[in-house]
Amino acid sequence: MKAEAVAAAQGIPHKFLEGILGDLRRGGIVDSRRGGGGGYRLAREASAITVADVIRAVDGPIVSVRGERPTGLEYTGSAQPLLPLWIALRANVRKILEGVTVADIAADALPAPVRALAEEPAAWENP
Repeated sequence: MKAEAVAAAQGIPHKFLEGILGDLRRGGIVDSRRGGGGGYRLAREASAITVADVIRAVDGPIVSVRGERPTGLEYTGSAQPLLPLWIALRANVRKILEGVTVADIAADALPAPVRALAEEPAAWENP
């Protein structure tokens, strides 16, 4: 697809989308071709691209604290329990994002555990 068509269909400014597509190309998520018949396409099957792959290509590490990966953090004293907390958070976020593919989203077929989490009433509320 041409970037202009994607931008129009999604209501995204073309220049903003071009930046994202550049990140996705460098991350091996999409391929691009120049010219009249050019545009962007997935670099591999949609079922082989996870949401985690996309986020990493565009934003870098999935979970960071103060711009650092949790494994690079160090806490002392009464704050020591924070490190395993951040690691557990990272593991759970990764479990969900690595378990959902672009094909799942395109087919509106999110995995059952993800749907179950989203159906919990508390998931939709801010305490």
